[in-house]
Parts: sequence; C-alpha cells; structure tokens
Amino acid sequence: MWRHVCFILSCNLALVLGFNSFRKNIETLGKKQYQVQHGLCSYTFLLPETENCRSSSSTSYVSNAVQRDAPLDYDDSIQRLQLLENILENNTQWLMKLESYIQDNMKKEMVEIQQNAVQNQTAVMIEIGTNLLNQTAEQTRKLTDVEAHVLNQTTRLELQLQAHSISTIKLERQISDQTSEIGKLQEKNSFLEKKVIDIEDKHTSQLQSIRDEKDKLQSLVSRQNSTIEELEKQLATATANNSFLQKQQHDLRETVQSLFSMISTPNPSNNALETGGEHISFKDCADAFKAGLTTSGVYTLTVPNTGDAKKTYCDMETSGGGWTIIQRRSDGKVDFDRTWAEYKAGFGNPSGEYWLGNELVSQLTNQKQYVLRIQLKDWEANEAYSLYEHFYLANEELKYRIHLKGVTGTAGKISSISQPGNGFSTKDADNDKCICKCSQMLTGEVSPFEFIWTYSQMSVHRTAALMLFFTLLYRHYLVYTVFI
Repeated sequence: MWRHVCFILSCNLALVLGFNSFRKNIETLGKKQYQVQHGLCSYTFLLPETENCRSSSSTSYVSNAVQRDAPLDYDDSIQRLQLLENILENNTQWLMKLESYIQDNMKKEMVEIQQNAVQNQTAVMIEIGTNLLNQTAEQTRKLTDVEAHVLNQTTRLELQLQAHSISTIKLERQISDQTSEIGKLQEKNSFLEKKVIDIEDKHTSQLQSIRDEKDKLQSLVSRQNSTIEELEKQLATATANNSFLQKQQHDLRETVQSLFSMISTPNPSNNALETGGEHISFKDCADAFKAGLTTSGVYTLTVPNTGDAKKTYCDMETSGGGWTIIQRRSDGKVDFDRTWAEYKAGFGNPSGEYWLGNELVSQLTNQKQYVLRIQLKDWEANEAYSLYEHFYLANEELKYRIHLKGVTGTAGKISSISQPGNGFSTKDADNDKCICKCSQMLTGEVSPFEFIWTYSQMSVHRTAALMLFFTLLYRHYLVYTVFI
C-alpha cells in the first residue's frame, strides 16, 4: 500500500520535474492546460496557445512588395512551431528515459501502466500536434487571403497612382499652356496699355486744341452778339425810317392821284375797271390787288365752300396794299353789342363801320397762311401798329379760337386780361377763360383809337392781308387789348 502511494508520488514528482523546463519555456507564450487521467496517475500539460499563424509552404511565389507589406505573425508562428517541436523532441527523449527507468525499476504491471500512460500522453500530444497543424493551416489560409487582398489593394493603388501620374502630366501640360497664354496676354495687355496711353495723350492734345478753339469761338460769338445788337438797333432805326417813308409815300401817292385826276381826261374803260370792283368776285383783297385793282374801296369776295358773295372793304394803300378789312369802326354809329349768330354771319356797312363775319374769317385763314396787322391811330393822328407773322381762327365748334405767332412792329405785343387761344365771346355766349363776365365788362362804345386788324397771305412775291379796324376797349378779342 505504501509502496503504491510512494510510486504515485514519485510518478507525479518525476513528471512535474520533467515538465518543469517545458513549462518554463511555454510560460512566455500563450498558455493552455491539458490534464490526462490514467489509472492512479494524473498528467498535466501546459502548452502554448498559438495565435493566427501563416504558412508560406502552400504558396509557390510571393512578391517582394507583398512580403514587405505582410504582418510579422507568420515568422512568429514559425518560430513558435520550431520551439514546440524542440520541446516535443525533448519531452520525447525524456519520456524514453522515463520509460527505460520505469522498465528497469518497476514491476511488469507498473511498466504496462506506464506504457499505457505514455501511449495516452503520446495520443494527447499527437492530438495537440494535429490541432496545432490545423491552426497553422487555418492561419496559412488566412495569410493567403490577406496576401491576395493586399495584392489587390497594391494593384489598385498602382493603377490609381498611374492614373494620378497621367492626370499630373496633363495638368502640367495645361499649366504650361496657360502660362504661355498668360505671357501672351501680358504682352498684349502691355501693348494695349501703351496704345491707351498714346490715345490719352492724343485726346489730351485734341482737348486742349478744342478748348482753344472754344475760347476763340466764344470770343467770336461775343463779337457777333455785339454786331447783332448793333444790327438790331440799326434795324429798329430802319423800321422807324421805313414807317416814316411809307407815310411820305402815301402822301406822295395821294398827291400824284389828285394831280392825275386834275390833268387827265375821263377814260370810260378805266372807270369801269375801277368802279366795277364791287361786281367782280375775288377770294380776298390780295387777289383783287394782283388783278390790278389798286384803289381802296368795297369789293366782293367769294365765300369758300359755299360760293356765296360777301362784300368787304379793301385797303390797297397801307404797307403795300392788298389788305382785307374784317372789322372797322370810326364814328360809333353801328352797335357792336351783338349776338353769337350776328358775329358769325357779319353785320354793318363795308363802306363805314362793320364786322366781316367769324365764319368767313375762319374759312379764309384756314386755307392759306395769313399775317395779322393791328393799326392804332389817335385823335392827334399818331399811329402805331403790331404785326403777327401767323394768324388763324378755329371753326365754330372750337368757338372761333384765335391763334397768333411772331409779333413785330412799333406798338409792341398786344396784351389783355386773357391769353391767346381763348374762344370768341358775345353777350349770349361767354367763352373766355376769365372768371369775370368779359362780355358784360366791355361794351361796344366808340373809343378815340382805331385798330387795323389785318390778315396777310405769305407768298414769295408780296404780302396780302385782311385788315380790321376796332376800338381799343373792344371786348370780343380780349387778347388784343392794347394800352397806349
């Protein structure tokens, strides 16, 4: 009994001492404990736990790039495997010695038991080796997959690097082309800047020349303005002299006519021409003057659009003759405070005081261009006039509105309490723009002044006109109220 206990203890002690070096060698590695029970003896093995190993035995070719990039686990696994093989070899030798010792010192049963234990240990070791080989194969397979993955990654990186190299070459070419283009643009910009500077210098010189020319022109304009003012003064003087000469001419003409009437014998044909003016129809007094009728008097006019006959007084002496009198007042015997219809048709006696008629005046002045002459004369025989270059009356729908443009003469511009463009007003039709009743404020009483309101057709050869005598305070065309 004690012999068996001692044998077990000695077996355990021997195994512990035998595996002490094996245990020390594998303490530095990952440890895995294996325990085997065989009969009365128990065997405990501490083996290293191998990590993922990689084997290159199945790989016929590995590139240098893959070897450089592969992890170091493969070499570590080889070293560990060699270490395990050395340990296994040492253990085998030790077991052989132990077996020899047991055969020499123990009985046959213990030898058989020890042989069985050795066989069991060998089986365990074989199983452990098989597991190690399987793990090594798995690690090798994983390493192969990693190598293939690394190879694929390396190939893809090489392709990307090649593509990046091509892109870099293209970019370098583009940069070179752009640099060349920038150089050309800089040269062109320098040329344009130089050209702009030249143009600026040229424009500066031209501007200075223009300024000098402007100063010269201003000086010339100043001299011309002075000359024009002098000419205007001379024109005013000449106009005054012309009026005086016209008066002298009129007086001389009357004197000559009186002399002719005194020394000439009667001529029936000429008298028929002069006295028959009332029976011959004309468009206006200008036509009668062109026909050779140069004596002032009553003539017959043809009303436009209707063909009706209308008598009026023609002045063949004032300012060249041919003036048609559309209104005349001298002694105040005719009442001019009339209605709209009377002023439209006309009233009075052409030999004395009368109104020609708004409708006829409107039709005449809308067919041709006429001028208006207003002649002033006081009780002391002082005369003045105003001449409008353009004059016409609107139709009845527009209330016979008057239109004037361009005034000259010795009487100045006619002014009133209303402005040009007013409608014609009568006692039964107030069409002026004044808030007051102008037709009631002003009446047709006689005034010590006379007006000659004249129309004249502008032509190349001479001026024909309509002439009107009316009082200064006459109400119907307030725009012509003149104050002397």
